[in-house]
Amino acid sequence: MSKYQSVAVIYGSDSSEWEVACRSGEFTASRIDEFQYDVYEIFARFGQWRLVAMRKANSMRIPFPEGAQPEVDKTDFSVRVLGEKVKFDFVYIMQHGAPGETGQLQGYFEMLGIPFSSCSAFVTTVAFDKYSCKSYLRGLDYVKLAPDAFIRKGDDVDAFAKKTVDRLGLPLFVKPTNGGSSFGITKVTRAEDLPAAVRYAFSEGETVIVEKGIVTEHELTCAVYSDGEGPKALPVIEIISETGWFDYDAKYNGRSQEVCPAEIPDTLAQQVQDISRRLYSHLGCKGLVRMDYIAAPDGIYFLEVNIIPGMTNASLVPKMVRAAGMNFTDFLTTIIENA
Repeated sequence: MSKYQSVAVIYGSDSSEWEVACRSGEFTASRIDEFQYDVYEIFARFGQWRLVAMRKANSMRIPFPEGAQPEVDKTDFSVRVLGEKVKFDFVYIMQHGAPGETGQLQGYFEMLGIPFSSCSAFVTTVAFDKYSCKSYLRGLDYVKLAPDAFIRKGDDVDAFAKKTVDRLGLPLFVKPTNGGSSFGITKVTRAEDLPAAVRYAFSEGETVIVEKGIVTEHELTCAVYSDGEGPKALPVIEIISETGWFDYDAKYNGRSQEVCPAEIPDTLAQQVQDISRRLYSHLGCKGLVRMDYIAAPDGIYFLEVNIIPGMTNASLVPKMVRAAGMNFTDFLTTIIENA
C-alpha cells in the first residue's frame, strides 16, 4: 500500500538547464506507476508555476493547452482542477539548476511540510556548489580532491589567473561553482586563456572554481539511492568522450560513449561504489544522487555530486537501473516510498 496518492513532478528551472529539466521531468512523470499514483506535471520557471498535464491512476494523461494551464497556489502548493482543489502528498523534484538544486525549492517544501524526493535544503545547498561541497569533503582519507582555486565576481581576474597558473600549472578546468550540464565550463591549456575562461564562467554565476587537470585513466560515474535499509549503489558507468572531456557536446550531442556497466576491473568498480555510498552518508543525502569521478594513476578523484541527476531515457541513471536488472517504474516507486 502506497504512502501517497497524489504526486507532483515539478520541472523546468530558472537556469540554463531548464530545457534538459523539462525532458527529465516529462520522462520521470511518464514512468511513475500509473496504477498507484495520480501524477501532476508542473512546469515552473521564474515564478510562473503551471499545471501542464495530469494523469489519474488507471487513466490516460491529460495535457492542458497553453493559456488554459491552472496556476499553482504557492501558499500551500495546491492547484484547482475542474473546480476541485488538489493538494499534493509528495513532490518529485526534477529541476536542474536553480531553484531545484540550490536548496530553495527544498526549503519551501520543508516549510510546508510536504515530503519530496531529493536531499534536504541544507544538503542540497552544500552539495550543489562545487567549492562548498569539496570544502565539506576535505580531509577524507578514502577519496581524493583535485587542487583548486576560488574566485568571486568583482575580484581581480588577471591577478587571480597569474597566481593560479603559478600554483596549479596547466591544464586547468574552469567551472561556475553552481552550474550543471557543463554550461560555462572551459578546459584551459594556455595561461593567456585563463582570464577569458573565468569571465565566461561568471556568465553562469557569481563564483568560479578552477581545478588542476588530473591525468585521467577512466572517467566514471555512480548513482546511489536509499531503499529504506541504507544507501545502495547502482552499476558504475565509464564515460569515453570524443571531445576529450564530458562537455555539453559530449553529453547531449552523442559525442561520447557511456559504457554500462563500466569495463573496468571489478576491484575498481567496487571501490567507486563504496566511495559513493560513504559520500552519500557523509553528506547526509537522501533520495537519488549521482557522483562523478576521475580514476587516476594515484587514486580516485571526486568531481561533483548531482543532486537532481538527468532522467531522460538516454540519461545515465536509467542506464544504470537497466544494467542492474531493475524495472524503472519499480525503481521510482522505491525512491518515492523511501525518500
